[in-house]
Amino acid sequence: MHFQTIVRTLFLRLGTWLVLSVVFGYLIGSVWAVMALASLVIIAWHYRHLYDLINWIWQSKAISPPQADGVWGDIYNGLYRQIKKHRQKQKGLNDKLRQFRDGAEALPDAALVLAKDFTIQWGNKKAQKLLGVRTSGDIGQRIDNLIRYPEFAVYLEEHNWETPCHIVSPINAELHLELRFMAYGTEHILFIARDVSKIRRLEEMRRDFVANVSHELKTPLTVVRGYVEMIQMEQEAFNPHWQKTFATIESQVSRMDRLVEQLLVLSRTEINVDNYDQQVVNVPELIENLVSDSQWLNQDKQHTITTEIDDSIGLLGFETELKSAFSNLLSNAIAYTSVNGNIHISWSKQGNRVKYSVSDDGPGIEKEHINRLTERFYRIDKSRSRDTGGSGLGLAIVKHVLNHHNAELKINSQVGKGSEFIIYFDMKNIAPIGKNL
Repeated sequence: MHFQTIVRTLFLRLGTWLVLSVVFGYLIGSVWAVMALASLVIIAWHYRHLYDLINWIWQSKAISPPQADGVWGDIYNGLYRQIKKHRQKQKGLNDKLRQFRDGAEALPDAALVLAKDFTIQWGNKKAQKLLGVRTSGDIGQRIDNLIRYPEFAVYLEEHNWETPCHIVSPINAELHLELRFMAYGTEHILFIARDVSKIRRLEEMRRDFVANVSHELKTPLTVVRGYVEMIQMEQEAFNPHWQKTFATIESQVSRMDRLVEQLLVLSRTEINVDNYDQQVVNVPELIENLVSDSQWLNQDKQHTITTEIDDSIGLLGFETELKSAFSNLLSNAIAYTSVNGNIHISWSKQGNRVKYSVSDDGPGIEKEHINRLTERFYRIDKSRSRDTGGSGLGLAIVKHVLNHHNAELKINSQVGKGSEFIIYFDMKNIAPIGKNL
């Protein structure tokens, strides 16, 4: 409405000026001369204000525009309103930017904003303490030019940011960092580096404690087992009550010995992270040996165990770890499948991966338990696990083995219809045996 009023006023003033010039020219007998003079006056008036506008835009430091009447007053008022709106928006944006920076500075982690090509756009002060990135001098640099680790370069190239990357700090060898990338808007990436040195030290202390305690328990358990076995050799000299007592002691010592052995295996598996010692493992032969060795576990339940094995597929990895993972899945199936049940073992290529699967027609697992099965000492039914000799460590060992072999565990199960445990191996870990894949 205000704009329309200004336009009407502009044309009204211009028309009035021209009518007056025509009337005055008619009275003095020179209409065209007076109209030409009036037009020159109008042009001169506009050019003077146009000069003031140019001078204000390019040379004047004043925020307010020049004072004027008529249409130029309306123009200056419109410009001043736009300037105020822009300044208010700019102030709002500056406040939000300040809040973002204050929040980023308050983070306990190093934070960098990167462009899509991994060039640094901004960073907080913690980035200099943990990564050595100076926001004053490193803006515009690619992050991999400042963090020069082979594993970090591979992490950037693979673009698989669901799992973090772990490196030693470039400026402090005592600091261990966990790196994560997250999409930030449409054109940026948020890079977070977290100091996990204390967590790693606690993990190392826990592993050392478990390994040392487990190792120390082996000797007394061996002594107790020896004495119990020696006494049982003379069990005819004891009445049935004592015979049952020593059988119970022997059973519990055996159970504890298995637990200690699994703790030692778990400790060795957690510590072993050196991929340079990997060798080609003949998986088909390994599975056949495991099936053969498991027959003594199957004497009481008499399961029907079938296999489907591709003899041409091997793996690049640690044989002892793979044997432990495969045997854990097989022994779990034997332990938890009912008498005369069916167990099927498969080793085959599936798409661009290779899978090892153990399926059974046992009782199955409820959905809420599946995601927690790889936790240490997690057991669905503790009383049932005691009956089967379960320790709750088998799948925890499997998880660590898979981490060393770029593999993935998937569990399919329905209550009353059985379970299937599948290990998927990436093709880069596959090694052909005999004929090529």
